[in-house]
Amino acid sequence: MTSAETKVAVVGAGIMGSGIAQASAMAGYATTLVDIDPSQLEKARHAIEVSLSRFVKAERFSPDAASSIMESIAFERELAKGGAGAGVVVEAVPELLELKQRVLTAATAHCAADALLATNASQLSISSIASALGQFEPRLVGLHFFNPPVIMKLVELVCGLRTSADAVERGKAFASSLGKEVVVCRKDTPGFITTRAYVALRLECIRILEEGLASASDIDKALKLGFNLPMGPLELGDFNGLDTNLHVMEGLERAYGDRFRPPPVLRAMVAANMLGRKTGQGFYQYDTEGNKLGESETHA
Repeated sequence: MTSAETKVAVVGAGIMGSGIAQASAMAGYATTLVDIDPSQLEKARHAIEVSLSRFVKAERFSPDAASSIMESIAFERELAKGGAGAGVVVEAVPELLELKQRVLTAATAHCAADALLATNASQLSISSIASALGQFEPRLVGLHFFNPPVIMKLVELVCGLRTSADAVERGKAFASSLGKEVVVCRKDTPGFITTRAYVALRLECIRILEEGLASASDIDKALKLGFNLPMGPLELGDFNGLDTNLHVMEGLERAYGDRFRPPPVLRAMVAANMLGRKTGQGFYQYDTEGNKLGESETHA
């Protein structure tokens, strides 16, 4: 699989989708980012432009190279246009089973006949998503990218019960072509490897905060310095969206029981629209550019 021969369509222009599209374009693929919401597409365009400007500032790219990468990304509202002829389709819509099934089923009508189909699901069953795809079921793999996709080196490849060996190899090749390291989750189990382990860690950090044992910043500092993490679990929760965190925890609770039960404080924060950076307040407070201002005062 080469970037010169393959068009990539990324469906869903949220934080993950825009980042995956940028990573694809940076690897030389002609990339289309698809979302039915025009305002979301504009947010994604702005986020990619800001990200590329940081690469230029860090002298990772020249201004001309960054401009060329930006030009290689098309932004489309219609899947029929954005997915037409795509050799790789990566679905990155919210973690809702029926929505993911609907998007991927629609994509099969427009992409290349032998296209690799991938879902960026972080905890939903790949087999369940694939069950709606009929004859295309063996071509679906889980490609779980990490946030931010342009920086994080890991991609977790997840096999469904009927994922073909060819799809697994093509998924590995595609992720590797983006400069990623690939690990394979051989069994389709809720939470895969990383989500299952990291959610358990984040849950315990939230419980420590809820019990008043330490502040959010000290909990994050302890985990960053003690375990060499690039970002503390609470700050990363804000970065990804606490509503997303809650949804994932609820899915794991259904699969594994009380050990993944979301703490009451998290439910309360989501109910109060304290969702993290995207709403300006979560475990921390943020300005309109997403810069952290300090800890929230109302969550404990």
